[in-house]
Amino acid sequence: MEKPAHFVIVGGGTAGWIAAFILQDEARRRGLNIKLSVVESSRIPTVGVGEATTAAFRVLLKHFGIDEFEFFRKTDASFKLGIRHEDWRRKGYTYYGPIDDPHQVVQAPAGAPSDYLNVYAVAAGRPVQDMHLFQPLLEQKKAPYARKADGSLIPLGPFHHAFHFDQALVGKFFASKSRGVDKVDAQVAGVERDGESGDIAALVIDDNSRLEGDFFIDATGFRKQIIVKALEAPWVSYAHELPVNRALPFWVEVKPGEELANYTRAWAQNAGWMWQIPTRTRYGCGYVYSDEFSTSEQAKAEVERVLGHEIEVRGDIRFQIGRLEKAWIGNCVAVGLSSSFLEPLESTSIHGTIVQMMLFAQRYMDQPARMTQDKRDDYNARVGRQVDDFRTFVNTHYVTERDDTPFWREVRANRIHPETRERLAHWQREMPRHEHFPSYLGGLPHIETQLHYPVLNGLGLLDQTLARQEMERDPKLRRFAQETFEGLVREYRSAARQAMGHAEFLQAVQDMG
Repeated sequence: MEKPAHFVIVGGGTAGWIAAFILQDEARRRGLNIKLSVVESSRIPTVGVGEATTAAFRVLLKHFGIDEFEFFRKTDASFKLGIRHEDWRRKGYTYYGPIDDPHQVVQAPAGAPSDYLNVYAVAAGRPVQDMHLFQPLLEQKKAPYARKADGSLIPLGPFHHAFHFDQALVGKFFASKSRGVDKVDAQVAGVERDGESGDIAALVIDDNSRLEGDFFIDATGFRKQIIVKALEAPWVSYAHELPVNRALPFWVEVKPGEELANYTRAWAQNAGWMWQIPTRTRYGCGYVYSDEFSTSEQAKAEVERVLGHEIEVRGDIRFQIGRLEKAWIGNCVAVGLSSSFLEPLESTSIHGTIVQMMLFAQRYMDQPARMTQDKRDDYNARVGRQVDDFRTFVNTHYVTERDDTPFWREVRANRIHPETRERLAHWQREMPRHEHFPSYLGGLPHIETQLHYPVLNGLGLLDQTLARQEMERDPKLRRFAQETFEGLVREYRSAARQAMGHAEFLQAVQDMG
């Protein structure tokens, strides 16, 4: 019998174990003869200060048949229905970015352009968020579930939500669910490479033993231990257009009886922004700032002044913003923080991990000898474009009215990427459409108009006159859009009245266990 190809994932955590699940599942589906190992050291501590996902994570849980309520219980997870953006457009101004898409539940008239409901909302001067089920739930900190008379829980709509959680617990949860994956508790001390091809032949473990493999996944996080330190992969920096490069993480405890937020709070500050991510028992927080405009001491003092109490900082994290020029070199693919890192404003890290590993597994994974340079080039082009799109979307958040600190004046004047400006200029001639985002990820989820509209609308970057002109071209469609919009607002506000409180839902799920 043919010897199985040995795929070795270096680094566990959320990224490593998601990769293991996806690769093993796809190999099983396609009958690929592979052996899978995860090298993860129990001696490397994990700083868990809150992580947020996109709805792609829930799709992943369902795909693998993982009990969502068990996931809530074992990872202290909470709902993420969207993002609350505070003080970005200007100080004192707040807008939400709900992650559900009402276009999914409305049968559009024949020939209707995509995103016509969003265009109608802008034309009518209404926040696009109003027609989302998640909007009233966000405002009221409620769960997208109701409790029936018999005590059972029922979802209020068909939309996928996302999660907040402690990432240290999530890695352990996925590890506990793995079957048929060899777990190697060790640290990697070095890499042996084939003298002819340059491919990785084996890992040198810290006890001087060797772990041979045929293909390697670098999930070592910021260390980039294989892809950069061993293979010297070049880096594409986004430091100019995304200038925050430091983070002060800390925890804030949930007060007894306090309703728990169901959103990621992204709160703009003097030299960057603060995140607050609720888990069941506490908020994982941090100040992401630019050290061009603040020191760590000044950042800590600013947070304490804003929050009104002292904080215990759990580290001072420096990071490189950007991506690898090539995420796949030879017989190694980098994933997660080894591959790219953007400030955590739109939860792109875990989303990128899921999409990249599914793309790799479905299109490119094979016996290593059959994975050619053409496949590597194609994968690298697609993943590079994906992360560039993330960069442009995050950079769009900085097109604001703020000019009250040196940081905001500099960002506004000099740090907006040319592609951001180009897209915004195009959307002054034509309202954003689904077609403006070419599909190159094989139908896998990407940041498109669903997430752009609330941000563009919240920052005042959409032209009401242009939207009205587009709607006036088809009076019949405009009437349909008006009736549909108002109907969705009524239906979803009514549904929100039936919804459980967020903390109440999480307690009910805990009680089930």
